[in-house]
Amino acid sequence: MRIIITALVLLMAGYSSLIPCTNLLVTKGATTDGSTMITYAADAGGFMERLFYLPEAKHEAGAMLEVHDWDTGKFLGEIEQIPHTYRVVGNMNQHQVTIGETTFTGLDEYRDTTGIMDYGSLMRIALQRAKTAREAIKVIDDLTTKYGYYSTGESFSIADPNEVWIMDVHPKGVGNKGIVWVARRIPDGYIAAHANQSRIRKIIKNDPNNCLYSKDVITFAQEKGIAKEFDGEFSYADTYNPLDPGGVLYCEGRVWRFFSLAAPSQNLSEDYWRAVEGAVPYPLFIKPDSKISVKDLQSWMRDHFEGTEYDMTKGLGAGPYGCPYRWKNLSWKLESDTTKKFGWERPISTQQTAWSYVAQMRSFLPDEIGGLLWYGVDDAATSCYVPLYSSLQSAPKPYTVGSIKDFTWESMFWVFNLVANKSYTMYSHISKDVIEVQQNYEDKFLAYQPQLEKAAAELYKTNPELAASFLSDYSIANAERVHKEWKSLWEYVTVKYNDGYMNDVTKNEGRAPEGVGYEQKFLEQVVKERPGYYDVKWKKNSN
Repeated sequence: MRIIITALVLLMAGYSSLIPCTNLLVTKGATTDGSTMITYAADAGGFMERLFYLPEAKHEAGAMLEVHDWDTGKFLGEIEQIPHTYRVVGNMNQHQVTIGETTFTGLDEYRDTTGIMDYGSLMRIALQRAKTAREAIKVIDDLTTKYGYYSTGESFSIADPNEVWIMDVHPKGVGNKGIVWVARRIPDGYIAAHANQSRIRKIIKNDPNNCLYSKDVITFAQEKGIAKEFDGEFSYADTYNPLDPGGVLYCEGRVWRFFSLAAPSQNLSEDYWRAVEGAVPYPLFIKPDSKISVKDLQSWMRDHFEGTEYDMTKGLGAGPYGCPYRWKNLSWKLESDTTKKFGWERPISTQQTAWSYVAQMRSFLPDEIGGLLWYGVDDAATSCYVPLYSSLQSAPKPYTVGSIKDFTWESMFWVFNLVANKSYTMYSHISKDVIEVQQNYEDKFLAYQPQLEKAAAELYKTNPELAASFLSDYSIANAERVHKEWKSLWEYVTVKYNDGYMNDVTKNEGRAPEGVGYEQKFLEQVVKERPGYYDVKWKKNSN
């Protein structure tokens, strides 16, 4: 009997490619507890997605799997299903394999519009079929070789409890199935990052422990006359993703920022991401100054260059209340001089995030306990990272309802989105209220974690299924609790910040408004723009 199984259900429509994503990668030797960790922010305007959840399953012989383009929902074709697939929670599977991505696009003329495998389907199908990061790399290569690759250039973060890899892939054009690709293992004790640019330059030959690649990765480029070098050697990044000033400004700044936060002693120059000609690109990986924790990564995923000369909460662009966001588009021109192009910085945290996570994978714990997604929806800066274990037995309801065109109070995304958008109106004030609640919950989750997992480990010794159920119930309960809390938070900030006032509702029956006013620097700019206009004094008669 022929069975068509559609595993990759489209949960959004008409959303543009995830061009502005960010991934941070940390090896087990660089973390405080021996975890491997990667982060992912899925960023695109007009985009939300329900938490992807697929149970472990067995499939009949001859079953087929429909593939739909993750970006548009377009039906691309069918592939053969395998007999047994693994459970997937978001971007992590039951064996703690986790995958993230950023789109670097590359050379558009080599896109294969006849291919069946798009980048989103590759991620999710690899998670259903791989027990290790190396297996996931092989699945991606095998699927694209057999069925063709539909998308543009992508960088994947692929990690398991022991290894962390970056894999760059690029199509070969219509009529050429497969991909030209290279994967580099991040050395233990080191960290890496990518943010919509290919960052692998050097291909290390004959060292499969540290570098894997397609056999034609160099010859294909040579035959097409597009091969480029860096430091006298073939460079994957420079060949398949040549940079322009916008590319480094919008993308490499996020890599610089992560490296500068983790290793300030290295004093990495900002020249490269500020598009200074001849500046040296940042290394693929660096050694951090100290061990990195989950809380560190949660904090860094919320960064807007605070404390640097590029601090986006400062200056005229931030408005009167220090809002760190710049409404799209990233680049613009002035009507007075259309020959020049201008652009905003692009921070790690951004308002158009649909969801983000900090993934924690641990080799010293059973898979049911070791795999943990700290999962947040909407803007990371005003979101809350809720712990979702890879042993989750069903997706929490608040993560599974609503769409970008259908508002509902039952949707976690929409409730968080309301709070975030309220905070943008008076960011320097409202964000403090949001962060207080955010940190209260996240600190509790982190404080509970050791004892919770100790209890789960004891239970696992005698009843692994019950241990998994215990952690699943914990994950679901926390998601529902945070969803309820953010509803209350929206009500609170809406009442407190009303009509340009800050209202202490505990005083005078709630009628104790105080004018918020504006920061001094903003007022100085207002006065400077129209000298004398705002003076409150008797003015001389000009007649």
